[in-house]
Amino acid sequence: MIEILQEYWKALLWTDGFNITGLAITLWILVLSVTMGGVLSILLAVARNSSNILIKFPIWLYTYIFRGTPLYVQLLIIYTGIYTLSIVKDNYVLNDFFRSGLNCTILAFTLNTCAYTTEFFAGAIRNVPSGEIQAATALGFNRFQLYRYIILPRAFRIALPAYSNEVIFMLHSTALAFTATVPDLMKIAQDIYADTYMPFHAFGIAAVIYLCVSFILIYGFRQWEKHCLAYMSASNEKVKN
Repeated sequence: MIEILQEYWKALLWTDGFNITGLAITLWILVLSVTMGGVLSILLAVARNSSNILIKFPIWLYTYIFRGTPLYVQLLIIYTGIYTLSIVKDNYVLNDFFRSGLNCTILAFTLNTCAYTTEFFAGAIRNVPSGEIQAATALGFNRFQLYRYIILPRAFRIALPAYSNEVIFMLHSTALAFTATVPDLMKIAQDIYADTYMPFHAFGIAAVIYLCVSFILIYGFRQWEKHCLAYMSASNEKVKN
């Protein structure tokens, strides 16, 4: 294993000399998909709780489809299926976009995590205490101010534990990116296996790297949760006293 690390450590972590590879690509996919999916999910979560069925039904349908089908299937449809459509082949911009495995991977992961995160945030919004909303309304808050200062911050704190699990899940899901010829960590592990015929060592190294990144993310989210939910601990202490 030491010899493998000495020979392939750069490719496993960030570059093969010409292109970004390995862990760097894995983290790039994770950060982009989680960031874009998270921002989009906030808007969709608000609309998901709309009383207008013409607004909330399409969002429900989108989240139902992407939560009800495997991410691997979604990736294959976006990477190999959409590119075969004539409307994509005949359009220069779409053709160029869907020809890239990295673009297709980020798109598939963004849509998938957005669907789950939308439901997390939508449920959290519904669980915001009505008393807080009524108090803000009595103080003259308009609808935008309600969401900006009361509902969304409170909903984020409620959804944070579930959202942290979603980010960890997306990290593990990035292992599917190699199926779209993306040179991520799993793809480099596959190349090491092909060169050395040592599957235990090749995939074992990848597993250790995933484990280390998972530990860092879990620790970071736990600290973030303690910070964001500190007021709940303080309230519980007051109740006990």
